[in-house]
Amino acid sequence: MTRVRRLNSDFDTGLVWFRRDLRATDHAALYYALKHCQRVWCVFVFDTPILQPIIDVWHASHPKETPQDRRIDFILATLEELDQALRKHGGGLIVMHGDAREAIPSLAAQLEVEAVFTNHDYEPVAAERDEAVREQLAAQGRELLTFKDQVIFERDEILTGQSKPFSVFTPYKNAWLKELNAFDLKPYPVESYKKHFAKPPAKLDHGLPKLKQLGFAPSNLAELKIPTGASGAKHLLDDFKSRIDSYAERRDFPAAKGPSYLSVHLRFGTISIRTLARLAHELSLQPDGQGAATWLSELIWRDFYFMILSHHPKLASGAAFKAEYDSLRWEKGRHANEAFAAWCDGRTGYPLVDAAMLQLNQTGYMHNRLRMVTASFLVKDLGIDWRLGERYFAELLNDFDFSANNGGWQWAASTGCDAQPYFRIFNPVTQSEKFDPEGRFIKRYLPQLDKVPPKWIHAPWMAGVERLAEFGVTLGEDYPVPIVDHAEARERTLARFGK
Repeated sequence: MTRVRRLNSDFDTGLVWFRRDLRATDHAALYYALKHCQRVWCVFVFDTPILQPIIDVWHASHPKETPQDRRIDFILATLEELDQALRKHGGGLIVMHGDAREAIPSLAAQLEVEAVFTNHDYEPVAAERDEAVREQLAAQGRELLTFKDQVIFERDEILTGQSKPFSVFTPYKNAWLKELNAFDLKPYPVESYKKHFAKPPAKLDHGLPKLKQLGFAPSNLAELKIPTGASGAKHLLDDFKSRIDSYAERRDFPAAKGPSYLSVHLRFGTISIRTLARLAHELSLQPDGQGAATWLSELIWRDFYFMILSHHPKLASGAAFKAEYDSLRWEKGRHANEAFAAWCDGRTGYPLVDAAMLQLNQTGYMHNRLRMVTASFLVKDLGIDWRLGERYFAELLNDFDFSANNGGWQWAASTGCDAQPYFRIFNPVTQSEKFDPEGRFIKRYLPQLDKVPPKWIHAPWMAGVERLAEFGVTLGEDYPVPIVDHAEARERTLARFGK
């Protein structure tokens, strides 16, 4: 098995279409274009079929406001850095705003390129878009060449002994590790062919659009000080290297600096998966490599979910991975709608759940442990369809990636890839006691509970009215009364699954 792509011919001119791979180094499509073309232009398209649904969702709840989306701000800042990196080598970035199905063939014709180079995108809608572009280019006598770049192993590269796709993670991970070799982690030497970069023609060199031109207003991304671009990814990775040994012990505690915080950079490809997997694999082989080994497992989960989506495109249409759970009866009506709104707003009365939702709403980030806790709470405490939560996360997560988001939600809902499904029901109080024992994370987002001691912070209602008053808290006024009893909800969930 190898990731080498052998092209049948060389070209005079080529166009590299950047999508979710916003970097100028270790980039498969860019490498092959520069190696096989004498002149190479580069383009990014703000694709209106992607942007318009974001705008429509915002207007549905904020009809008089201009949409904000941290991801658009992140992309713009990242493109500015990418453009500078390309210009340093004699190239530059052409930036377009429109439907990529039309924009790419049109630009290819204007530049008279012989081939368009881009990296694989595994989402069904993206695959349909790419096929439409391929057909239009073919009608012009041009080629669309695509390459593996955002995963280590894709679709059919890791299969069972019966040559079928895996559906359970651990056997997949074992096969993944067995298959891995040094070449799979080797970077693409883009710099070796930088002389083939072509500068954008003056008539197409318009620079970056303003947020307003894209239909957006500034978000609070700058205030959050989230590092952007390839330099931001490098900064975060350098920081993570110094504490990766403690990753396994610290990653589940949201008040601790445990994660790598690189997920948004993986999502937009400001750093290559090969760079991260190579580091994780090398360090995992050392005597004190448990932290790196645990992190490598998280990167393998990413490959796993891409593979699952590739083999089961029905997931993109809202289907459960396990078809028998498509018939589950979820809570409906006014009460369910109010409960869902309370979950979205961080008003459930369960502090860890509420703090996590407020973190998401205010920053676009949610700690991974809390993604599991909040998802479990929505589905198994409130009995609400997992698809609603999946959609809400998709709207807000800076690092939103369909395959991982869908996989995570179906895991929490027990409708997905899982060796032991229905009886995994997280207790939001014990999760809080275990992973935020002092209530430090809770108090960061729920300052009204600042004076509540650790003994009562996880379930304030247990303290009683008089004791809470001593802490300056009145349930129903300063903080909500719990909207559900967990023990009762657990029984309803078991009944829902017919157990």
